[in-house]
This record gives sequence, structure tokens and C-alpha cells, in this order.
Amino acid sequence: MAEILEENAAELVCRAQTGDSQAFALIYDTYIKKIYDFIFYKTMHQQIAEDLTSQTFLKAWKNISQFKDGNFSAWLYTIARNIVVDHYRSQKETFSVEDCWDLKSDDDVLSEVDDRLKIEKLRQGLARLKVSEREILMLRLWQDLPFKEIALILDKNEGAAKMSFARAMESLKKEMPAELFILLPLILNLWKKFN
Repeated sequence: MAEILEENAAELVCRAQTGDSQAFALIYDTYIKKIYDFIFYKTMHQQIAEDLTSQTFLKAWKNISQFKDGNFSAWLYTIARNIVVDHYRSQKETFSVEDCWDLKSDDDVLSEVDDRLKIEKLRQGLARLKVSEREILMLRLWQDLPFKEIALILDKNEGAAKMSFARAMESLKKEMPAELFILLPLILNLWKKFN
């Protein structure tokens, strides 16, 4: 299904707020892949990503009446981001609750990928970044979101999001070819198909 424009999303949201489940189904169809990919990149686990994606849309449906004016996509990503944080908090481990990049290396689900050395190098490079910088990179390069929307999702101003993105890219360039980082979603998508 083609992307809905933000104006059309606003109309669908209004209809969904009155209980129109078909309008919400259209919203779901439009955003499911992007939200799933966002959660998968933060968890690196297919089953967990599927469960958390379901929770995201369930929470969005239950709370859609609370959405006022603004960017609906950013609101949905914020719900997804908070659900991932809650998931990691519930694990009661000592790793960061922000995303999977801070997990111990023996929890690395990417170990089955044929190109393990490149993935591990990328993983190490990303682990050295701040959580917010990793999120900005994922949202910008892998989700292809504009800085304005990224700023809304991360509760930053647009200039700060751009500056964080530039700093993170500069840091990664010192450690690895940019092509590796940009191609990671393709590698992960292939990995998802075989696992």
C-alpha cells in the first residue's frame, strides 16, 4: 500500500478516533513495515520485534483519542520507542534499556550471518555511539525519515538532530566504510528471511 500523506493520515486518525476500525486498519497497513523494521533494528530478534510491533499498534488503537494535532507518524514511532524501552526494563538485566546495541556480545543474534566480521565491526562502531545517535542514524538512513520527523520522535529540535547525525556519521566513517552501515538493513532483511 502506498504511503499515506500526513494530511490523509490526519483524516484517517479523525475517523479512527470515532471508532472507525477500517480507518485504523489503513493506518496499520501503511505503517506496519516501518514500525516493525524500527523495532527489529533495536531488538535484533524477529519474534520480539513482532510482539512489540503488535503491542505498539494495540496501544496506538487504545490511545488514539489522545492524539491531538501534530505528526501522527512521529507519535507512532514514539509509542514504539517507549515499548522497546519497557521491554528491556522488564528483562531486569544490567544492560541499557534503550536498544540491543548495548547487549553483551554473547547475546548477539547476528552470529549466524555469514559476514560475521563486518557485522561485528559495525556493531562495535554503533555501540560506541550514544543511544540517541544510533536512533538518529537508524531513523534517517534505514527508515528514510526527514530530520523534522526524527526531531519530533526523539523530542529534540531539528538542528540538534542534524548535528547528532553528522557527528555519528563522522565517528562511524573513522571505523568502517559507510556502505557497510547503509547496507546493514539489506543484510538484516536477508537474515530475517532465513531465520
